[in-house]
Amino acid sequence: MKNKEYWITQLGLEAHPEGGYFAETYRSKRTINLEEFEGERNLSTGIYFLIDQGAFSAFHKIKSDEMWHFYDGDPLIVHMIDEEGNYSQQTIGRSIESGEVLQFVVPANVWFASEVKGKGDYSLVGCTVSPGFDFADFELADRTLIDKFSQHAELLSRLMR
Repeated sequence: MKNKEYWITQLGLEAHPEGGYFAETYRSKRTINLEEFEGERNLSTGIYFLIDQGAFSAFHKIKSDEMWHFYDGDPLIVHMIDEEGNYSQQTIGRSIESGEVLQFVVPANVWFASEVKGKGDYSLVGCTVSPGFDFADFELADRTLIDKFSQHAELLSRLMR
């Protein structure tokens, strides 16, 4: 039976700064310059990403769209808060009849966090970012976000570093 240790070893996953484990699998050689980014960005990047029970991907945002792809394990909940403070969530998994999806896009500049649904053991997903991920475009949420979106204080506090 495959478990999180199997995937961490087989895919060469390492600890991710926002939580969970990851390995970059793709970074396009072609680049692009767009005025909303400082400097060149790769056209696209991709990673494997694994979150286990009790861990979470902390609230953060990036300047690009991020497409999530479900691979293995238990469903993953992606929590999102847009700039107007509207909350939504999407569950990524295999139970299509229950409203889960195999792929989902988090739009650019939306705050988001993720966690394994319920008491599941782990979720193995992939993330594709376009224009490609660059830490210069990454912002990890801090406690000022709770002041801005106080209606979501409990969720934000639970899923922040």
